[in-house]
Amino acid sequence: MINTPAAPDALDDFTEHRRLLFGTAYRLLGSVADTEDVLQDAWLAWSRVDRETVANPRAYLVRTVTNLSLTRLTSARAKREAYVGPWLPEPLLTAPDIADGAELADSVSTAMLVVLESLGPVERAVFVLREAFGFSHAEIAGFLDRSEATVRQTAHRAREHVRAHRRRFDSDPQQRREITDRFLAACTGGDLNAVMELLAPDVTAWSDGGGKVTAARRPLHGTDGVARWILGVLAKPELQGMAWRSAVINGEQSVLFTMDGQPVGALTYDIADGRLQNLRFQVNPDKLTGLAGLSGLSEETA
Repeated sequence: MINTPAAPDALDDFTEHRRLLFGTAYRLLGSVADTEDVLQDAWLAWSRVDRETVANPRAYLVRTVTNLSLTRLTSARAKREAYVGPWLPEPLLTAPDIADGAELADSVSTAMLVVLESLGPVERAVFVLREAFGFSHAEIAGFLDRSEATVRQTAHRAREHVRAHRRRFDSDPQQRREITDRFLAACTGGDLNAVMELLAPDVTAWSDGGGKVTAARRPLHGTDGVARWILGVLAKPELQGMAWRSAVINGEQSVLFTMDGQPVGALTYDIADGRLQNLRFQVNPDKLTGLAGLSGLSEETA
């Protein structure tokens, strides 16, 4: 990504904080590809700045990435109005140790990114900077060129919105792994009853194909309909040879689908009372970049 000549200290500063910058932009945009573009633009801006005028490189870079993300987020929202079928964030393979920090894992979970999508751009930025990374209201005010009082009000409003729309589904990592393994075994065996038993009674499934591949255009509801749809999709001739395995995606044990070793989809979900709920299938080939390798979200977080 970094191919512009610059002073060694500029590269050192950017590399030191790159994971924080990636984590910030990804939570704001829900897109790996857009996040990489923002980081490229941030690097270009950073490589040209007079660093003698920058007292705090970390704060300067976070401010730059935040504002670049807000600009991109505003334009992305218009495109999503014409999106074919349900829109879901781009999944991201994350280092296993991210799941050891419950708050960090939750802040990047697919469920959280879906809720953040319902916030306005500035509210989303304030929430991410405050709740995920612990920046002070004063620091965020400086990033966004707003008063500290305004940021406090925005943070409160965003937090209340997330609390109202984000139901917490608590399951320890070991239980989640066990349920995931049972679900994979049931799907592999084509056992309809076993799949249904692992789904919550009020289960809903979303499938994001973006009009690029076949996917359900509307959410599916109920154990019978969702289970039959899953097994029907897996039985399609064109998907014979597809493999699926447990993987840590967006900080949680999930399912990765591959064909000839290449990622073709991801399934993330919530678990309630030992059953799968809110299944989110991402199969849009344009949104699978983040499944090609591990991100570094688990290192610098604040």
